[in-house]
Amino acid sequence: MMIDVQNQPDSRGIKIQKTGVTKVHLPFFIADSGSVQQVAAQIRFTVALADNLRGTHMSRLTEILTDWTQRPIKIPDVEKILFDALEKLSTDFVAIDIGFKFFVEKVSPVSKKVSLSAVDCQFIGELVRGERMKFTLGLNVPFTSLCPCSKEISQFGAHNQRSVCRVKLTFKEIADDVSIKSFVQLIEAQGSAEIFPLLKREDEKFVTEAAYQNPKFVEDILRDVVIALRRVENLSAFEVECENFESIHSHNAFAAHEEKLS
Repeated sequence: MMIDVQNQPDSRGIKIQKTGVTKVHLPFFIADSGSVQQVAAQIRFTVALADNLRGTHMSRLTEILTDWTQRPIKIPDVEKILFDALEKLSTDFVAIDIGFKFFVEKVSPVSKKVSLSAVDCQFIGELVRGERMKFTLGLNVPFTSLCPCSKEISQFGAHNQRSVCRVKLTFKEIADDVSIKSFVQLIEAQGSAEIFPLLKREDEKFVTEAAYQNPKFVEDILRDVVIALRRVENLSAFEVECENFESIHSHNAFAAHEEKLS
């Protein structure tokens, strides 16, 4: 019989808050808005370790994750993964961070060509024994911004650039109807214009003119995102960062805001 080295006692009296595995790469099936797509996920999976134990059984964490590669995962399923770890590792706290690219279908505004836009997404869950999961959805949503100052002072034209809004959304209740796609659409609508992977000439004309007619500073975009998120009933808190990758400066423009909701 082999010795369980991890389960040996430790006398240093330090409870470790998080120990586990990082940069675990696995294929997952993500269920959202009535469809399922396979993604390549990078995962950090950790548990708390009691002060009287030498180490945790990290292979059990990998086993749990591998079991979930065979079935679609909805946001409420993250709590099931965490609860499984609570029981199998006899701990009182577990956390997971699942990062992946989620693909949103885009339809070009004039030609109606269909393409897929990649959005960086995170499922972040924390579970304390005896409590409900704290869940945060992380999204990096790209769009176009056009400078109001440049439009105002220029005889013709205005500089525009690609921008990104990074949000972390924390929910009061975790339900099946929490939709990644819906939040992506909500956030990208706050830029000067949407970004499309596939544009024909008539689409390019439409998007260029749409951005020109809707100029926004990075601060404008941030405030519009904040107002939009305040209207979402199920949120308990959010963090927002907006960054414009400036086309006529060697630096970027940046704004950030975080808020707790009643």
